[in-house]
Amino acid sequence: MILSTTSAAAWIACAALVAYALAAYPGRAGSRLNTSALAIGWLMHALALAFDIAGSGAGARFGFGPVLSLTVWMVVLVYGIESRMLPLPAVRRTLAIAGCVAVLLAWAFPGEVRLASASPWAPVHWVLGVVSYGLFAVAVLHACLLDAAERRMRRQVAGSGTVMGLPLLRLERITFAFVEAGFIVLTLALVLGVLTAARWRWDHKTVFSLLGWAVFAALLSGRWISGWRGRQATRWLYAGAALLLLAYAGSRFVLEVVLGRTAY
Repeated sequence: MILSTTSAAAWIACAALVAYALAAYPGRAGSRLNTSALAIGWLMHALALAFDIAGSGAGARFGFGPVLSLTVWMVVLVYGIESRMLPLPAVRRTLAIAGCVAVLLAWAFPGEVRLASASPWAPVHWVLGVVSYGLFAVAVLHACLLDAAERRMRRQVAGSGTVMGLPLLRLERITFAFVEAGFIVLTLALVLGVLTAARWRWDHKTVFSLLGWAVFAALLSGRWISGWRGRQATRWLYAGAALLLLAYAGSRFVLEVVLGRTAY
């Protein structure tokens, strides 16, 4: 279902797209125009999400589009906070493009409206799941920066040991701080999911979620016990994030787009 172009939600989504497009426009990294456009895009994105997820009035809207859109929105939020303390101007354009894609996905594939659950903890389970998506997405973003910096250093005879002015060791600590936070939130989400489920089902979402949790647990154990670093650690991070992406967003994509079904 695509939102009507005459609705307020469509105009807000269009405003978010325009702002994100201005933020992604090539220019001097960190320019005031691009930074302001990203902030406006983020605000319009938040309003678009309010319509996408809760604008129907009949219940929360679920689907892979709104979930991915909310995840990208959270990553932009973390970037906005982090950029005030750490020099990460080159990331702005990538996040602005991701914001455009996320808004379009939620606009074109808004999912289905679900009535309120019988358990009052079910919404908390869903929120924790989406928060874990966002935290792991931020960790993946930092891991990509870390891998790119290490590749540049290998091509040079003498590397500086920094990425965009940020020491590699500090970037690595930040990356795994987000992994640890995401793992804690994901664990809480899984526990609540078990407690609030009316009937346990070994479906794709459950299997991929547990596999993702196991990969992150192995990653953190390997880092604490064996000191995993560099590509060895980031590969585990990418694998866990991919499994977690398949758990909900991937399963919903297959149901909504490939199979054309709306049943949860």
